[in-house]
Amino acid sequence: MNKLIHNTLLANAGWEALILRFPIGLILAAHGSQKLFAWFGGYGLEGTGQFMASVGLTPAFLMALLAGSAEFFGGVGLMLGLFTRPAAAVNALTMLVALLAVHLGKGFFMDSHGIEYALALLSATSALIFIGGGRYSLDYYLLKSNILGVQND
Repeated sequence: MNKLIHNTLLANAGWEALILRFPIGLILAAHGSQKLFAWFGGYGLEGTGQFMASVGLTPAFLMALLAGSAEFFGGVGLMLGLFTRPAAAVNALTMLVALLAVHLGKGFFMDSHGIEYALALLSATSALIFIGGGRYSLDYYLLKSNILGVQND
């Protein structure tokens, strides 16, 4: 188990991870807050659940809760670089579902609700799965400080 935690937190990237992590995390957290809390003009869980039902994602309330939580909490995790790889993986999966269930068949560009935006977020979060949090992340701090009791090789 220690090896798994170590490999999850370990990342040799520098500024490039932070430059990718922070804005993507901010975007995801903002969208998640729309779904969960109806902030920034969002519809909250009830309205998002109704939308999920309209595109065939059921049980709709649960899907809204899962998507909103992945985006909000995963986005905050990405901004902080806290468990970056799991946060990125959950959001990559969320973006893949959004791309396939909502945007596919509506063209490419955002003006027609096409795949462009979901594809960009899917690409960025997928890259972060491989890159990790980097030197400027809480992952790096947790690994170096041995707070979790994981030996750093």
